[in-house]
Amino acid sequence: MASGRRPDRHSRRRLHTESRLTALRTEIDLLNEQLLSSIQKRGRIVLEIAALKRAQGIDGYDAKREEEMLQSLLNSAALEPFGPAEVREIFKAIFRASLDIQDREGRKAMRVFRPDLVPESGFLVRDVPVGGKEPVLFLGPCSVETPEQIDAIASFVAGLPGLKILRAGAFKPRTNPYTFQGLREEGLRILREAADRHGLAVVTEVLDTATLDVVAEHADMLQIGARNMYNTELLKAVGRAGKPVLLKRAFMATLDELLLSAEYILAGGNDRVVLCERGIRTFERTTRFTLDLSAVPLLQQETALPVIVDLSHALGRKDIMAPCARAALAVGADGLMIEVHNRPDQALSDGFQQFDLKEFSAFLGNLDLRGARLSEPIMGGSHG
Repeated sequence: MASGRRPDRHSRRRLHTESRLTALRTEIDLLNEQLLSSIQKRGRIVLEIAALKRAQGIDGYDAKREEEMLQSLLNSAALEPFGPAEVREIFKAIFRASLDIQDREGRKAMRVFRPDLVPESGFLVRDVPVGGKEPVLFLGPCSVETPEQIDAIASFVAGLPGLKILRAGAFKPRTNPYTFQGLREEGLRILREAADRHGLAVVTEVLDTATLDVVAEHADMLQIGARNMYNTELLKAVGRAGKPVLLKRAFMATLDELLLSAEYILAGGNDRVVLCERGIRTFERTTRFTLDLSAVPLLQQETALPVIVDLSHALGRKDIMAPCARAALAVGADGLMIEVHNRPDQALSDGFQQFDLKEFSAFLGNLDLRGARLSEPIMGGSHG
């Protein structure tokens, strides 16, 4: 009968092949598990080495050590079926993955990524809470020019509703060395006296470590301008200065670079840092820079530090300021920086982008500071 026939040679060969394939695949699965276990063990050792090196202030990547390991592997035995090129590629991938997990663990240890950095109510700049439930307006002229000018603007800002901080530059970094560079120490004195008369907190820019002490003496908050975001010695110095810091993003900086710049300040013992998006440089020329509103929620996913938007420097024009302000608040900005001048047509710097007092009153009347903001925090920090 047909059912009693023995398998022919072809069928026996097929059954043998399938059995051998099953056995080899089982062996591969076992080797995969062994490889994964070894790689995970290697990863744990890598992290322990990285922790020991960080404690000594040594960078985690050692190109010489990596090449020595590769050469040792290539010289250790006959390389087949994987040849030298394949072995190098395989272990290079393992080394890259090891660097990735070192970076991930290193970031976990950074203060800038801690969700509890800022209290729910924010932190105080003099008596103004920044990073709480109400956005803060940073208002004032581009530059301190005269006592009369600053007093008129300070009086105007003090009379506005809501939270506000007076801003103005006494030391002015300019692209053109022959343009107005600021009144320097005299400008600081004028700014401080006007702010005190009208009960305002002051933020102004510090350019270098040489002038840090005199700026800190007069300011309630120290501004690090876009040009100085990479100035690590200045970042470390303001971290030790004990004053709140407004850190502006450089126009060519990534968000990660901005966060690492903030870490320099935080590592100095100062957690009162505000990040500022002020526009990035692109090919577009209809605005002064390109306003990167995505920076606000992206930064808030990474850090609890407050994030504000400098509309004046990002846009360089007043006619689209209102919709951009509403958009900045809608994506969760903790404040807005806007330049205001009593006589912008006579301003010694950037008059084209500064509101006059009447224009700003109309602008503010059409801006719902609290209603436009996100209702839920993005990160477990201070954002309302």
